[in-house]
Amino acid sequence: MKYCSTCGELVEQRIPQGDNRYRFVCISCDTIHYQNPRIVAGTVPVWNGKILLCRRAIEPRYGYWTLPAGFMENAETTIEAAVRETLEEALAEIHIDGLYSIIDVPHINQVHMFYRATLKDGQFGAGEESLESKLFAPDEIPWDEISFPTVRKTLELFLSEVGSDSFGVHVSDIRHPMASKA
Repeated sequence: MKYCSTCGELVEQRIPQGDNRYRFVCISCDTIHYQNPRIVAGTVPVWNGKILLCRRAIEPRYGYWTLPAGFMENAETTIEAAVRETLEEALAEIHIDGLYSIIDVPHINQVHMFYRATLKDGQFGAGEESLESKLFAPDEIPWDEISFPTVRKTLELFLSEVGSDSFGVHVSDIRHPMASKA
């Protein structure tokens, strides 16, 4: 960040009074510009025992399979974001069954939240950000082509619980391997 969005003057990084972290602070009007993690919201959509995955038509990880998910927008809830992303990426209408996983990804300043979901009518397709979408039986999931560690972790957790009829809410993190080697 170079310029203040309030007055247009230059900003500098410093620790504001009463804070303990470096922030971008305007040198003219003293506005503090906080930078906070971005939330990714998505679903684990299921129909007749199969999980709906989308093949990405965008970078990063073009061509890899993912759960329908994306960045939350302002003025929406995490559930609204998850429902919207599932509709945008997989053209699927869903019923949210419950929160399933929250995975912190601090090295890229993100939090990924996935909800368990059921397709309303079994219909789906490929939205603009997907090359295709497909229902996969648990033994058909293309593990070598899964897009992101958070998607893999959520799928592994889900498949470990799918037969039990009891789902927990899983909170964890994925840290970049280089982050711990300073």
